Amino acid sequence: MSRKTMGLDDAVIDYVRAYGLREGEIARALREETGRMPQANMQISAEQGQFLALLLEIMGARRVIEVGTFTGYSALWMAEAIGPEGLLVACDVSDEWTAVARRYWGMADVQDRISLRLGDARDTLQALLQESRGTWDLVFVDADKSGYAAYAELAHALLREGGVLAVDNTLWSGKVLELEGADADTAAIHAFNQALVGDERWTVSLLPIGDGLTLARKR
Repeated sequence: MSRKTMGLDDAVIDYVRAYGLREGEIARALREETGRMPQANMQISAEQGQFLALLLEIMGARRVIEVGTFTGYSALWMAEAIGPEGLLVACDVSDEWTAVARRYWGMADVQDRISLRLGDARDTLQALLQESRGTWDLVFVDADKSGYAAYAELAHALLREGGVLAVDNTLWSGKVLELEGADADTAAIHAFNQALVGDERWTVSLLPIGDGLTLARKR
């Protein structure tokens, strides 16, 4: 979960944000408040948030699921992109972090299009399957790395044909290159990457944006 694209120095990031970023005042305030938290590295970068919003606009997306909401920065970008008729189901386990999210969603007047579900995201996704299988436009996963494979499988069932799975941290600060003696998160991410690229149910692209963002389109 990176606040900037890895491998780019601060001067390049500053240029990208000066000439390629349209970040609203509320989103910027949320990003800056989160940046002062001890867990700030869990927040996606501004340019990644904008990219997700653009992707949703291109798709004409109205139905989005987010697995791992934290303080709500990515959800804010996406909720604004799907418009007042859209629905974003936001899954998280922390009432403390999502309290920050709810405050900013209210400031941005997007709270009515976000349904926050606290608890194990697997349970939430399984419940959604019972009522809305194959109807979602995009699922964004930025949560526990050991759960990536399960989230992707559930996402495949939830997404419509042509829907998109977006997965954060798939380069994991480059740790995926150092598998000997790798920790559990690194091993889980590499295993996920390896399985997804070989899964013919998806069209896949791993992008070097943020800490690695994988896009997979359901065939």
